Amino acid sequence: MKLSERECIPCRGGVPALPGEECLALLAELEGWKIVDGLLTKSYKFRDFRGALELANLIGDLADKVDHHPDLHVYWGVLKVDIFTHAIKGLTESDFVLAAKIDLLKD
Repeated sequence: MKLSERECIPCRGGVPALPGEECLALLAELEGWKIVDGLLTKSYKFRDFRGALELANLIGDLADKVDHHPDLHVYWGVLKVDIFTHAIKGLTESDFVLAAKIDLLKD
């Protein structure tokens, strides 16, 4: 099953972060995402501020729906998305699922 078709399962803590090799296997299923300093991260480019803001708003709606909230950094012409599971300060499968669902919003 593709990552974008899976469910985000909210994490309230008490579970370990995924090991590096599992993160790399899931990362291989995503396009343009990187793991930097323990965060799953991607920047989307736009012609103006409005495009970045509109995608940020769509991501906000998705985040509320799946109860998994990324950090969004809106700049002129750029939206940077950082994802990690705050409760465990690490990456879980749901982080990669959320990334795949966010990519569907951009298409």
